[in-house]
Amino acid sequence: MDDYRSMARRVLPRMLYDFVDGGALDERTSARNREGFASWWLRGRSFRSSSEIDTSLTLLGTPCSMPVLTAPTGASGLLWPHGEEATAAAAASRGIIMEVSAGSLAPMEEIAAASSGPKWLQLFLYKDRGLTLEFLQRAKAAGYTAVCVTTDCPVHGRRERDERNGFTINQTLGLTTILDAAFHWRWWRRMAGSGRFSMRNFEGRATGGMSDMAAYIASVLDPSVGWDDLSWLRTNWDGPLVVKGICDPDDADEAIARGADAIQISNHGGRQLDGTLASIDALPGVAERVAGRVPVLLDGGVRRGTDVMKALALGATACVIGRSHLWGLAVNGQAGVEAVLDIIRAELVNAMTIGGWASLDALDHTAVRRL
Repeated sequence: MDDYRSMARRVLPRMLYDFVDGGALDERTSARNREGFASWWLRGRSFRSSSEIDTSLTLLGTPCSMPVLTAPTGASGLLWPHGEEATAAAAASRGIIMEVSAGSLAPMEEIAAASSGPKWLQLFLYKDRGLTLEFLQRAKAAGYTAVCVTTDCPVHGRRERDERNGFTINQTLGLTTILDAAFHWRWWRRMAGSGRFSMRNFEGRATGGMSDMAAYIASVLDPSVGWDDLSWLRTNWDGPLVVKGICDPDDADEAIARGADAIQISNHGGRQLDGTLASIDALPGVAERVAGRVPVLLDGGVRRGTDVMKALALGATACVIGRSHLWGLAVNGQAGVEAVLDIIRAELVNAMTIGGWASLDALDHTAVRRL
């Protein structure tokens, strides 16, 4: 996966690479998301039959080929022409769920139509509840099987790489940033004909390009949102509801009490509150409190199939990858995302075979040890 990261760094303008790769402030949580997996060691067993490995599962009624989803990543269409549709096609080809960002460049309807694979729509509880209702109605009409509401973004985090690059709301790109983008001619050549530089789910509510759209979206984020608002969302959506951004066991309890059908442990990839718990460090406590009542998903720092194994052993039902699939997308579009997913699955199957775990159900707390 590091190879794809390095290749993405070469092919993308610095402002876009930093947007994908960077985190909030000192990026400690972003780094810890990755480092936390290294604290856990697998305890492989001997003489266990593992000639036939089964990585499949059913998640909220949807059969999946492996316990991996692609995360909702806003503006991925800036990395590759029609990037969201390419990701949708890749996820469908590999039999997994795609979480689709409300901040995508393509409208949710076009992403839904890009493949027959299952998709969940990620959104926020906006100040304008009419906007939230509109998105719920559009998601249902387009065939999204679940809604994933993000809880950890009442306002945008401070991402200093983006600030230095001028890639933030109400900032102007500097000459260095513009020249850097110009010298990445392969990216320019690919993107020149895409015609997409705005978040089209919000068309009609904001005019102009990406900066204007981003400013509008920031203005409708609601820092006063509370648990009663989650109950309101539950009342207005009759499909599966995933609550994303949970890192505390008490919050997991409350989310389930308010009608969550799944919990997604997430710190937004370390892009929101720097210094908060890494996802893998939050997982054992949340999983213990949930106690199997609903599926527990985890995003943040997942790079390898062995990371997926460790998360499942600690109580996760599945993992969600963000930066990894974006690196693949930036390098080679749909084929790049498929390659990243194939790497993770191959590593997962290989490790399960060597360690003597024939199915996902065999991965429990006895499969790992913390050192």
